[in-house]
Amino acid sequence: MTKEELKEKANDLPLLPGVYLMMDKTGKVIYVGKAKKLKNRVSQYFQDSASHTVKTRQMVSQVDHFDTIFVSSEFEALVLENSLIKRHSPKYNILLKDDKGYPFVRLSRGTYPRFTLVNKCANDGARYFGPFGGRFETRQALDAVLSALRLPTCSRQFPRDIGAERPCLNFHMGRCDGFCRPDMPAEEYNRRIRQACQLLEGKSKQLLREMAEEMEAEAEALRFEQAAALRDRINAIGALSKKQTVIAGLCADTDIWGLYRGAGKCCYAVLHMENGNLAGRETELFSAPMEESEAEMLSALTAQYYLPRAILPHEILLPFETEGYCDSLSEVLTKRAGRKVWVHVPQRGEKAELRTMAQRNAAEEAERATTSQERTAHTLEVLGKLLDLPAPPKRMESFDISNTGKSDIVASMVVYSGTRPLKSAYRRFRIKDLEGHPDDYASMREVLTRRLQRAADGDEKFLPLPDVFLIDGGVTHAQAALEVAGRFGVQVPIFGMVKDDRHRTRALVTPEGREIGIVNNQAVFSLIGQIQEETHRFAITYHHESHTKSTMRSALDNIPGVGPKRREDLRKHFGTIKAIREADVETLSAVVPRSAAEAVYRHFHESEQEKST
Repeated sequence: MTKEELKEKANDLPLLPGVYLMMDKTGKVIYVGKAKKLKNRVSQYFQDSASHTVKTRQMVSQVDHFDTIFVSSEFEALVLENSLIKRHSPKYNILLKDDKGYPFVRLSRGTYPRFTLVNKCANDGARYFGPFGGRFETRQALDAVLSALRLPTCSRQFPRDIGAERPCLNFHMGRCDGFCRPDMPAEEYNRRIRQACQLLEGKSKQLLREMAEEMEAEAEALRFEQAAALRDRINAIGALSKKQTVIAGLCADTDIWGLYRGAGKCCYAVLHMENGNLAGRETELFSAPMEESEAEMLSALTAQYYLPRAILPHEILLPFETEGYCDSLSEVLTKRAGRKVWVHVPQRGEKAELRTMAQRNAAEEAERATTSQERTAHTLEVLGKLLDLPAPPKRMESFDISNTGKSDIVASMVVYSGTRPLKSAYRRFRIKDLEGHPDDYASMREVLTRRLQRAADGDEKFLPLPDVFLIDGGVTHAQAALEVAGRFGVQVPIFGMVKDDRHRTRALVTPEGREIGIVNNQAVFSLIGQIQEETHRFAITYHHESHTKSTMRSALDNIPGVGPKRREDLRKHFGTIKAIREADVETLSAVVPRSAAEAVYRHFHESEQEKST
């Protein structure tokens, strides 16, 4: 379908909630989204692309057709969106690890059911718990639950192997109560299994209360041995959440989220709190396609994290608001849990501090896993996409003009190789063609003309041409540079660096006047700001040197016996006019002949005497 056909189809959609699927020409789903009003949301994709993010422009350019599914409410759209993302793994959606990374715990049927780990649920009448975290951690957590309740973890099969052999080593180590012995009833085995299920369902507090009541009853009945056994199991269960992250996640009554977008890698962190104490932490690195906003990332991650889970916390703290998403997620999870699940963004107090802690955990994990090469590559890749370049820029040149009124007009050319300054390629220019008046635009035209002419002449000091020209100034400066590049047939992209009131580059602008904001991407903002400051520093330094030379040259003009060579010798030795003026004849004679030294001394001191009379 053409863009106009897509736009017409979108405008025909109703103002109803639902899910939309964007597909390429092969029919592959490349993006899944949800909306309160499908017409408004989908039609935005096919309007003027100038307001779109880089990610959206890239995605829309590949859309051949789209499909929609209408639902009755926004939270139904959220559930359906998550299901479709899992099914299609669209290129332009945030994706967590696939289901193979999240194992389930399966409880078989029968008189003596057993727990096992599986990758997926099946319609086989068995009971399933999860999904949980990594397979290794889940195996450890399950073993810890079985050990706390002294359930068997060996390979013996019940009831077949009951009484067939002596109890194994686990029984003698106190890790199992020996249900392979004939005197152990099946009822007790199944009671322990039900208690294990309570733990896997996150009902540890309820289980501990029940066991404590049972222990007290056994003690009152003077069955102290049974009471002591219950006490030991209560202590073992109470320690689970402190030892196993997976169990901590089940037992937690509050989850605190942190989210961090780094240069190259992104990371989320979830802190699991139980009764105000930190019980565990989960972190996961992931890649965000193109320039996904943090709000979009958070909504996608939390939906994929919680919607498949059977066990949910009572409270979820998010790092920032996402346009009513808290209410939608709370409604969905409340319906799933059968009780209220609070989802909100803490603003102050202890919970706000916990949110900061989670953010710091996510940032530290992402930065630890990101190399400097990845940061550089990511920054240049994002910059290239912002500027619509065919590839990330490897070489950039930046120009700035500096002057004091109409005198000593100079320019600087700073070169960056990737994200690092290439100082050996820096160049500076003294403006020659202006006649006694400053003109930044004319100065820029002269500098670019001389720079491109040297390249055209084959001067290796001005080769190769860069991937980008950055001009200190706005659209008119960029237009002046484009005019010169056009005369030489040079196709290098040109951008002006637009400053804010604090003299920081807030945006780049094309010669056609299109502004490209950079403040929302910290890595790009820092890089362009660094380039602008370095270019300005190099220009100002050269201007000061030039102005100092001019001032000294004029102060030493018309002194008998002091020509250009001797003026230069005095400048190099003394540095300033003040030092020359304060030097006596003997000191001056160490630099120039005595007759010239006496002439210099008379020049300054006779002038002072004339002023005083």
